[in-house]
Amino acid sequence: MFYFSMFFQYMAQYLKTKFEYRADMVVKMFSDLLFQATNLVFILVVFGHTQVLGGWNREEIIFIYGFFLVPYAIFSSFFNIWDFNERYIVKGEMDRILTRPIHSLFQVMLERMELESLFGAVVGIVIMAYASFNLNLQFHWYDIIIFIVFSLGGTFVYAGIFVSIASISFWSDARTSISPMVYNIGNYGRYPVDIYNSVIRFILTWILPFAFVGVYPAAYFLNRHEWLFYSILTPVMGILFFSLSIVLWNIGVKRYRGAGN
Repeated sequence: MFYFSMFFQYMAQYLKTKFEYRADMVVKMFSDLLFQATNLVFILVVFGHTQVLGGWNREEIIFIYGFFLVPYAIFSSFFNIWDFNERYIVKGEMDRILTRPIHSLFQVMLERMELESLFGAVVGIVIMAYASFNLNLQFHWYDIIIFIVFSLGGTFVYAGIFVSIASISFWSDARTSISPMVYNIGNYGRYPVDIYNSVIRFILTWILPFAFVGVYPAAYFLNRHEWLFYSILTPVMGILFFSLSIVLWNIGVKRYRGAGN
């Protein structure tokens, strides 16, 4: 209950700040929408030259992209730790975090919260609805529950990967980070993995499992039964990778010695 209370208190303060500067919030939402629209246009351009890509048609890949946006939006809202190394290690903000009686990762998550990014989830659902209509997909009442579970699983996969990367900062205080490179790799999870060679497919499934953010869970709703095992594995991979990232974080915090020279 203490953590829930802290979460809602931070959220209330965040919303007060954002509504004080409404223009900033609108600009952020518009920039996110423009970014998502650009990626969607890219898919449409590709299918302007071919009808099928690796056995997937245009609407199916649009559906996968729409699903990908949902866990990605949740991740961006609550795990915005791209600059963790620069802000908390190099500049010493971690010293302040560790003086408070609450888990350090939870504090960092709350401080870096960007709730306006949740608008991307709405866009993703709209894109999925459009693709579903064109594909004549049929859904059951329990698919809503499965959708929520798969979305959270994909979110925790994303969070687990980037929290693990942030944890490396406890061992290395270099200003450079591998986050941008991994982020670019994550973009491959927006598309069916079977269009890649076996090495990339293995990496996206078991090493940096971004495929569990988009294509694998989306395959369940597209009735791609050959991917059913991987679809069901989505929440398992999310729990596994996020749990591993917390372990790495806790070990790193114990090693942290402060930002003094």
